[in-house]
Amino acid sequence: MDFGDILNKWEKQKPKQTAGNTNQEKIDTEIKINPIDSWIRAKGVYDKDAEEKGEKTINAQEKRRRLKNKKPDAEIDIHGFNRDEAWQTLETFFNESKTNGYEKILIIHGKGNHSTGDAVLKRMVLEFIEHCPIAGESGRGKSSPGGEGATWVLLKEHN
Repeated sequence: MDFGDILNKWEKQKPKQTAGNTNQEKIDTEIKINPIDSWIRAKGVYDKDAEEKGEKTINAQEKRRRLKNKKPDAEIDIHGFNRDEAWQTLETFFNESKTNGYEKILIIHGKGNHSTGDAVLKRMVLEFIEHCPIAGESGRGKSSPGGEGATWVLLKEHN
């Protein structure tokens, strides 16, 4: 019998279940999950170096999800402003928000029901966010306060 025959015979054998195996290990074995992935799922991981420094490590995705789900730290309503007034007000609001350490803000601009054509303030807010160096991710949604008439913005961290 050569090595290839031994390997084939070994792969065909079903792993034996011992009394010490957990349910997760049984599931992982049946689904053919990498044992390292199974161990990480069961035991978790941590950053030893950060622990030595006393730092708390937070996964970037977890932080982003937390910020997106969090209520805004501040909000501003720019209904009734013209484009120039709204732009200037947003510049001041963003700078004050960053100074105060806010992470998420809400801009209430309205849906543009009274605008002829496209919503002027809605478009202007998106343009402002694209040009603002401290504005990060933004979005609108039915689940956010203000719905389609409001835009939330995550502010970038100080570097």
